[in-house]
Amino acid sequence: MMRALWTAASGMQAQQTNIDVVSNNLANVNTAGFKKSRPDFQDLIYQNTKSSGSPTTSSTEAPTGIQIGLGTRLAAVTKIFTTGDLTQTGNELDMAIEGDGFFQIQQPDGTTAYSRAGAFKKDSQGRIVTSDGYPLLPEIVIPSNAIKIDIGSDGTVSVTQSGQTSSTTIGSIQLSLFSNPSGLSNLGKNLYQETDSSGSPTTGTPGQNGLGTIAQGHLEMSNVSVAEEMVNMIIGQRAYEINSKAVQTADEMLQIANNLRR
Repeated sequence: MMRALWTAASGMQAQQTNIDVVSNNLANVNTAGFKKSRPDFQDLIYQNTKSSGSPTTSSTEAPTGIQIGLGTRLAAVTKIFTTGDLTQTGNELDMAIEGDGFFQIQQPDGTTAYSRAGAFKKDSQGRIVTSDGYPLLPEIVIPSNAIKIDIGSDGTVSVTQSGQTSSTTIGSIQLSLFSNPSGLSNLGKNLYQETDSSGSPTTGTPGQNGLGTIAQGHLEMSNVSVAEEMVNMIIGQRAYEINSKAVQTADEMLQIANNLRR
């Protein structure tokens, strides 16, 4: 009877984690470049009472065995890197990646992080930076007298300066590609970090070698579907409720056993 208690308790813990993941997805439904997460669960080890194929007589064997499952556990929380909807903003420094790839961002400690969020700004030095002031790599500095900024689909950045009629190229945005983006480590602030599981990044020009192109004046929104997450929340809530009922039932059966009299 105690086996049922622990098995149902593992199910309750799993559904609690499921709701935690769903809640984080819904909280970031309006976060530019956010990628939804999906919890993956595994069944636990089984208690073998009778093995399949064990002999029943000298000439026959059992077609099936007896295995009692002991519950479930969280195996992984996987990032789903499908492309979100693109929203036109008209802001010259807003950029969206159409396809695969990540922007390269320099962190304060000098290491490189990666992001799908393209809501960039200018700092006091004219550098293109994130909302936290982390510069885009390769570093691009916008002249103070620039009156227009053009960013091509291949990442070429050109500006038209005051008093000039023609544009001048001042740099080029490079994107990075990972063989396993789901293996990236989440840092928060719309940033990811390379890990052994993600593999080393391949850096190149947007639109080449499998990299996506850049759309200026657009932002990639979160790929979270509110309807899908609401359905997942309802399923998780009901599964949690059912597992709690299993705990209650096992407890009532123990109570009946404890009340037996000779």
